[in-house]
Amino acid sequence: MRSRRDSNRTRLRNGLKKADKPAPLEFVKQGSYAMKTMLRHPDNDYDIDDGVYFKKSDLVGDRGAEMTSLQARQMVRDAVDDSSFKRAPEVRGNCVRIFYEKGYHVDVPVYRKVEDGGTTVYELASSGGWKRSDARDVTAWFDDARKMSADGGQLRRLVREIKKYARSRTSWSGSILSGFGITALVIECQRIDGREDRALHDTMKAIRDRLNGNLTVAHPVTPNDTITNGSDDPKARMFRDKLSQALDWLAPLFDADCSRKDALACWDNTYNTTYFSERGEDEARAATSYAAPIAASAALIGLESQTSAAVVSSTSRHA
Repeated sequence: MRSRRDSNRTRLRNGLKKADKPAPLEFVKQGSYAMKTMLRHPDNDYDIDDGVYFKKSDLVGDRGAEMTSLQARQMVRDAVDDSSFKRAPEVRGNCVRIFYEKGYHVDVPVYRKVEDGGTTVYELASSGGWKRSDARDVTAWFDDARKMSADGGQLRRLVREIKKYARSRTSWSGSILSGFGITALVIECQRIDGREDRALHDTMKAIRDRLNGNLTVAHPVTPNDTITNGSDDPKARMFRDKLSQALDWLAPLFDADCSRKDALACWDNTYNTTYFSERGEDEARAATSYAAPIAASAALIGLESQTSAAVVSSTSRHA
């Protein structure tokens, strides 16, 4: 994905130069890629967000008028489309999307740098016009949250683990809360614990309980803006309901007679995988006896160490 991002940066610079359009000031990685909470997906359904920045004074049309947000996105789309893609890049509401045959895509949000009375601000070319925004603010917000957390490493893992649960069934795709929304809720409701399994369970429960009271998720860096849509956002509601389902699947972990085998099966059921049970079988073959913990904390951490991108693979025991 990083190599595709770099290729698109070169493609965009060359396309703008060829069309006699303004050169970018800079590119800034953003989203889950920048926060290191990106997931691997069995169908390659993932993306990189790579913002491109221009000076406001450079973004003028042929007649000298200021470019609209749509015109700026169209300019970037035209410049990056060098006819090498099977599916042509498209202008989306808040970005230009570049598609790849293997299933993944690169999103290129377009920003302008505005000098306002000695103050520099940044604006995003959105579907509603130029909107005050800067991708770096979101990354800084996440980094600050990690520093303030009792365990910033676990906080990042919790984001990955809960995002992975939300992507564990293809039938949920497009109908459940976005990764950004999930990230915001994990930061708000984090339950840090020395056991990975308990931290994950308790954070899921805290988020479910929070959404029971209020489905609105505020944007962490844009004042008076929300990640969700309205007070009864259907994607937030679905996420809440699926968390309740996960908590039901995990309930046997707290039974006094829950065996390690039973605990691993609970996590398999939750994540729609066979990873945990297969790991247990491998461990059983490698040792003659085991203690029977209530939950599969070691399995979660072991899987996390295999990949920085996902807590489980829904199609394979290897991330």
